[in-house]
Amino acid sequence: MALIHHTTLKPTKVELLAGWLPTRPWYHGSAAPELAKAGGFRLDDPAGEVGIEFMVVTEGSAAYLVPLTYRGAPLPGAEHALVGTMEHGVLGTRWAYDGCHDPVLTAGLLALIEGRAEAQAQSVTDTPDREVARSYAGAGPVPGLGAPVDTDASTEFAVPDGGLVLRLRRALTAGSTAPDGAVGHVTGAWEQPDGTRSRGLFAALQAG
Repeated sequence: MALIHHTTLKPTKVELLAGWLPTRPWYHGSAAPELAKAGGFRLDDPAGEVGIEFMVVTEGSAAYLVPLTYRGAPLPGAEHALVGTMEHGVLGTRWAYDGCHDPVLTAGLLALIEGRAEAQAQSVTDTPDREVARSYAGAGPVPGLGAPVDTDASTEFAVPDGGLVLRLRRALTAGSTAPDGAVGHVTGAWEQPDGTRSRGLFAALQAG
């Protein structure tokens, strides 16, 4: 169970992302974005070492899904995936990574899709997030995921020897649902700048 600390972060997560998002191929906003945190959820690391967060940020009417992991030391071999470092008021220096390159997050995402893990509220300890929905119709566990590949709208992971691909939506679309024939999926909600709630597809496991 992840313990949520209500304390200071320098820089804040949104400040960190404002410098990183414009370097991503799936980001289509301004070079100096004014971002707002708009939703998301957390997953628990079974080992209790890594913070796992799927954050939604908005820039105007555009919404982006940003999976992040937070670690107390650098992740070996993941320098290319480092978003930045933050000073946490309780935990000290935290290394924030694009979670698509962190095996703890990808394992947690598969566990969520398959129903072996439960989405947790972003800012409240030990509280399920009931706005996150998932499904899985596969015959057994997904054997694993290949290396992530960014496109102009998503991050994609091939399933080795499975003929499947997991597409994690980065540029979110309100009202989107799982494609026909999807083996599994995750949907969630976020808040628009005008205060209305939107819902859409976060991830889909489907034929490659």
